[in-house]
Amino acid sequence: MSEKIEEDDRLAERLADVEAYFELAREGEPVEGELGTELEALRQELERIETETILAGENDHLNAIVAIHPGAGGTESQDWAEMLLRMYKRWAERHGFGFTLNDYQSGEEAGLKSATFTVSGDYAYGLLSGETGVHRLVRISPFDQAARRHTSFASVFVSPEIDETINIEIKPDELKIETYRSTGRGGQHVNTTDSAVRITHIPTGTVAQCQNERSQHRNKDVAMKFLRSRLYELELRKRREAADKVEAAKADIDFGSQIRSYVLHPYRLIKDHRTKFEVGDTDRVLDGDIDPFLKAYLLSRRAVSKPA
Repeated sequence: MSEKIEEDDRLAERLADVEAYFELAREGEPVEGELGTELEALRQELERIETETILAGENDHLNAIVAIHPGAGGTESQDWAEMLLRMYKRWAERHGFGFTLNDYQSGEEAGLKSATFTVSGDYAYGLLSGETGVHRLVRISPFDQAARRHTSFASVFVSPEIDETINIEIKPDELKIETYRSTGRGGQHVNTTDSAVRITHIPTGTVAQCQNERSQHRNKDVAMKFLRSRLYELELRKRREAADKVEAAKADIDFGSQIRSYVLHPYRLIKDHRTKFEVGDTDRVLDGDIDPFLKAYLLSRRAVSKPA
């Protein structure tokens, strides 16, 4: 309640400042610059509040665990997966969110084979939940000496970092636990011991792994945390699908049903196929400015959920 009161006070203060600048402008004072700054700040504040009102789901307020996997295509797709990882990291930095790279498997020549990271901050999961799906890139390949155009795919899966108090039953005999030597990023301890841990939930085929911590025990704890979060998200998805099978956002992740296309050649355009929202400034989006796409998806989700 106190946060809402503070929010109301901030809005009232900004409105008062804008009114004061309008009054000065009417009196002939040169305040166009200050007025423009205040109006932009007010617009951003209202957009933030609007977004938070949309994020009313049970888990929207939680941190997000994000996994990225390249599709078929070897180095080209692995490089595209790396580009997506950078895009989400830059987005997190823009918002002041925490970003922890929990697991990273390097590609053979470039890019990555898989990556899992946590974005920590208010409503991180709610904001990123719509990123789950297949992302398609069209560009002139930097790995093709003939400079031909290539199409690459990578899948993104977002789950909430659930609270430890939520009960997710996982039977020990349903788990396959493997250890392996860490690769890629991680400091001096990497490649010295079999400290990395991969856990497979046999009934669902869900896999969680971690190599970022120094000890095998700690990596196992973190991997179990990821596994519980993903199983919880799978259960939530089953319930949502049972309640509304026609909701467009529930499409399965496969390489024939991409949610967004990033075209860098022969023209430059990024288009979300669910909302039809598109942006021509591809460099800005790939540098982390994905908020317009996130907001468009949230608004479309709210429109679908409204009763007829």
